[in-house]
Amino acid sequence: MNKLLYLILTFALLVAVADTALAGNPDRQGEAGAGQLLLNAFPVSAGLHSMNTSFTSGVEAMRINIAGLSRINKTEVSLGHAIYLQGTDIGLNALGVAQRVGDHGAFGISLSSIDFGDIEVTTEDQPEGTGTTYSPNFFNLALGYSHTFDNKVSVGVLFRGISESIKDITSFGFGIDAGVQYVTGPQDNFKFGISLRNIGSRMKYGGQGLSTSGPAPNNGGYNLTYAQRPADFELPSTLDIGLSYDFLLGDVHRLTVLGNFTSNSFSRDQVGGGLEYSLKDMFMLRGGYRYELGNESEVEAPIYTGLSAGASVSVPLSKENNKVRFSIDYAYRATKVWDGTHNIGIRFNI
Repeated sequence: MNKLLYLILTFALLVAVADTALAGNPDRQGEAGAGQLLLNAFPVSAGLHSMNTSFTSGVEAMRINIAGLSRINKTEVSLGHAIYLQGTDIGLNALGVAQRVGDHGAFGISLSSIDFGDIEVTTEDQPEGTGTTYSPNFFNLALGYSHTFDNKVSVGVLFRGISESIKDITSFGFGIDAGVQYVTGPQDNFKFGISLRNIGSRMKYGGQGLSTSGPAPNNGGYNLTYAQRPADFELPSTLDIGLSYDFLLGDVHRLTVLGNFTSNSFSRDQVGGGLEYSLKDMFMLRGGYRYELGNESEVEAPIYTGLSAGASVSVPLSKENNKVRFSIDYAYRATKVWDGTHNIGIRFNI
């Protein structure tokens, strides 16, 4: 009875917050900022188009559904790298650590950044370049906690600091994620998850780079420095609802079927599904397809065309404890421009 009450209360809280946070529509597309919060450097979830809301676990749960953070053995360390839109020389990097606390809870910390490479500096007087370069600094730091009740219901909350800057312009904000996962069935086959992400403060750019010099009014014969007033912007809030079912064939094979719905506050909603096959939890293959509802324009279509795929190799490091593992993961997502996004990562489970 208690776990059902926890589930109902958490679900009601998420829906109440989402009703306010996700009051957007497609006409607001492009009005949000901090788009880095929608990028995923971790390959396991990327191979499923980040649609594993119902069963994600460990470090990657801090990107998908914080409720799954506590579904680990003891400690997990994960490192992910993505070649974003191959050909653009943009890289995504993420590092996370999850640590179980007590019998049912877990804390986690995750750091994500974007490597834009070196960008040439141009000015009005030197449009071909000044001979110098710069690189924007985009990163976010997340701290999360998750608790599992009777191995059936997991709830979690995450706080995230978001920073975007160049040499003379900066912006900083805070975001909150919340999530719930519910597991049931004769062998815990059926899983259900809800995740509300990127609810937080409005952000605004500021700094000396927004100052400009211009002639004084009334032909004063001298210049004045004007401080431009930048508009603030919201975070790209999303609500994900996911279902999955595990078909277990003995102790060797597992086939997981999943479905997911994503409500975006600043773009169209998306639906999708996927499959994950596991052989003795040592070799996994996964793939997914995501579709944007109501979009009939090729120009306005999302950057990801729909298909994703991935694979993992997980090797036990202990004969006594099969959950102590080292894993290598890979994912590929097709895009409508450039040559897709490649993800690769490693995980240590202790």
